[in-house]
Amino acid sequence: MESIPPYLFAEIDRKVEEKRKEGKRVISLGVGDPDMPTPPHIVRALQQAAADPANHRYPSYRGMPEFREAAAEWYGRRFGFSPDPDTEVLALIGSKDGISHFPLAFVDPGDLVLVPDPAYPVYGVASSFAGATCYHLPLRRERGFLPDLGSVPEEVLERARVLFLNYPNNPTTAVADLGYFREVVELARRHDIIVAHDLAYSEITFDEYVAPSIMQVEGSRDICIEFCSLSKTYNMTGWRVGFAVGGEEIIRHFGTLKTNMDSGVFNAIQLAAREALIGPQDCLEEMRSVYRKRRDLLLECIRGKGWEALTPSATIYVWMKVPPGLDSASFATRLLEEADIVVVPGSAYGKEGEGYVRLSLSLPDRELEEAVDRLERCSFS
Repeated sequence: MESIPPYLFAEIDRKVEEKRKEGKRVISLGVGDPDMPTPPHIVRALQQAAADPANHRYPSYRGMPEFREAAAEWYGRRFGFSPDPDTEVLALIGSKDGISHFPLAFVDPGDLVLVPDPAYPVYGVASSFAGATCYHLPLRRERGFLPDLGSVPEEVLERARVLFLNYPNNPTTAVADLGYFREVVELARRHDIIVAHDLAYSEITFDEYVAPSIMQVEGSRDICIEFCSLSKTYNMTGWRVGFAVGGEEIIRHFGTLKTNMDSGVFNAIQLAAREALIGPQDCLEEMRSVYRKRRDLLLECIRGKGWEALTPSATIYVWMKVPPGLDSASFATRLLEEADIVVVPGSAYGKEGEGYVRLSLSLPDRELEEAVDRLERCSFS
């Protein structure tokens, strides 16, 4: 436990609380927690299901058939890949639950796990819990923040058990196409590596970009698992529900672990999640429109200051390069001290994140507008 750093966002919460005790009104561009409410038809489905006593008992470990069928239907409709709901879909208590437990089912102490850098911290921490050694794959701008798998030594690939990927990417906002996923699948099959793909941001896309699934690649079924979240897609972060899709053997072994770790997702939440997946989808375009406007407002401010940031095609973040003469932590500290604004230093996601900060778009429009005003008044450039 002493070798594992405090969870990133817990530390952010601590700093914000300190400022608020000083009487400051802090605006957080840190945590990616949607501010928009869960769509009403999903809430109504929960209310109805929660009132049924039949849903008050222990849920199915694998997930209710109704939920798994809805997940499989959504997958087929969205990606043209139709998993078997009985053997290739597993309900999760949010995708973080699945990601954090996954290495325990497939990694032995001393194994190698390939982890991007920078990356969502849970990939590396979960691998460490399983006793694995992390081999970090640099994500750099000149490669579009995609791992250069061709540069990984052969002896590393032979020892590797799992490769974590995440596109659309947090924190860099980068995207991957099917061509890159084909390269990944070919390498993974050649070296008997399981690819664990985090697809949390597949539906938050802009400018006509449509995110693919790695499961669309021929040959992926046997060596890939994809973690899907309803949290960002349907503004359901607090509900804690998601699902995994993968080949029958991977899902079976992972399901065995999960049945020994938890008791499943509350049935009423699963039934509401089913409604999210098969019900009206117009809420998605409304959500994308809101985030797109916020993205453009923030980018205009950043570039007006002479700072540099990529235009994201997906996610709810902006990945910004810090001004010359500052590192990630010092820039974030100055924003907190001078403007009472919280951003996440890129270095918190790994050493390759140094030189960047991540800004979240998940705060009400008025707060974002005030944050922009504060940024524009900052005395440093």
